[in-house]
Amino acid sequence: MSRKPKKGYYVRGQFVAEGSELDLELKAELKGTPDASRTDLKRESDALQELGKDLLTLRADLFAGLALPDKLADALAEARRITNFEGKRRQMQFVGKLMRKLEPAQVEAARAALEVQRLGSAEEKLALHQAEQWRDRLIAEEAAQAEWIAHHPTTDIQQLRALVRQARKDAQSAHDAAVAESKGLAPRKGRAYRELFALVRRERLGVPGAEAEPEDEDDLDD
Repeated sequence: MSRKPKKGYYVRGQFVAEGSELDLELKAELKGTPDASRTDLKRESDALQELGKDLLTLRADLFAGLALPDKLADALAEARRITNFEGKRRQMQFVGKLMRKLEPAQVEAARAALEVQRLGSAEEKLALHQAEQWRDRLIAEEAAQAEWIAHHPTTDIQQLRALVRQARKDAQSAHDAAVAESKGLAPRKGRAYRELFALVRRERLGVPGAEAEPEDEDDLDD
């Protein structure tokens, strides 16, 4: 006759049988009452399931570095493929169950990887913003060119000056800008404007190539 499975729960990847010594110790530590223990354990369980959901957005290189158990990695891959709402909800419940079996070090590694991704994204946005500010200053301020060259002496000065001159030449007049704004139209930027941004981004941030700003990609065929 098969034995009846024990009732219990997982804490940091370890099964805790209800009524066991460990169960009583945990309940004593968690605010001293069984109800409080259940509340805290549910909160921890929900946090792990939410962490699993966040892992769906993790970059492939960071995800590979986690070396998660195959079963969990496969469950996450399946969750990415599912588009049906109810199907995805059930799959994420399964992911949450597997997340509760992870060792504490694995959980912390997952959180650290997500933080690396978050900070990297914030730094990239800041870098783009700084490049935009420099581009606009170079076009608007005569003194900005000398300041830029002093800080970035490896810049091709002739190319820089030619792009600044052309960007100024291409700039709309105040009247044209006012007319465009009154019609709800964004002013179109010339190629020199985009290439100046690419130069600034490359020299200041070490970004290879001459990528255009995302907002200007539609104008590349001008």
